[in-house]
Amino acid sequence: MRKLYHFWLSPYCRKVRILLKEKGLDCELVLEKAWERRDEFLALNPAGLVPVLVEHDGRPLVESLAICEYLDEVYPNKMLIGFDPPGRAETRRLVSWFDLKFSREVSDALIFEKVLRRFMGGGQPDSTNIRLAHQNLKHHLNYIGYLAERRNWLAGDDFSLADITAAAHLSCLDYLGDVPWDDHAGAKDWYVRVKSRPSFRPLLADHIPGLPPPRHYADLDF
Repeated sequence: MRKLYHFWLSPYCRKVRILLKEKGLDCELVLEKAWERRDEFLALNPAGLVPVLVEHDGRPLVESLAICEYLDEVYPNKMLIGFDPPGRAETRRLVSWFDLKFSREVSDALIFEKVLRRFMGGGQPDSTNIRLAHQNLKHHLNYIGYLAERRNWLAGDDFSLADITAAAHLSCLDYLGDVPWDDHAGAKDWYVRVKSRPSFRPLLADHIPGLPPPRHYADLDF
């Protein structure tokens, strides 16, 4: 069976997990604390980052977008990056938006300050970083609402990797109770639709030892 080396609150790992489920592909989840720099893991990915997907033949695939592109090409039963050049371009634009801009401005800071510091023994969270991330999050939720009000899904008519990527990031923050859903109805309505998909439900069962999610986290209707 293929294996996915992951960490619970890595949005990049969650993105791959959702895509695998959307395509009906099974995998064994292997928890990897990348900061431990295990030799066996570094042999799979010298960059020392998750996710890493090891296929049935032992071939390791690294970097979340590369993994998703590979899976979309090799298992085309359900295309998730688009059906034509304009659609694929818009999907990739939004994947980049969330994996680069949203990550830099919001999710990296909140996940590091609230989770990774604890695991890595990095001291107390930096309240300034958390406050700035919360401010930035509001602008991104407004943008999600803007897209969701004008399109069926974020990148267009069809559910795509753009929706998966955005929801992967937001699911990590929702686990931490950091998303002000009630102030962003458009983004909330879109997220409820994604959250209700069968591919998303395994994420809702995640429980980090010593860090339980808020009650609404696994509630499909909030």
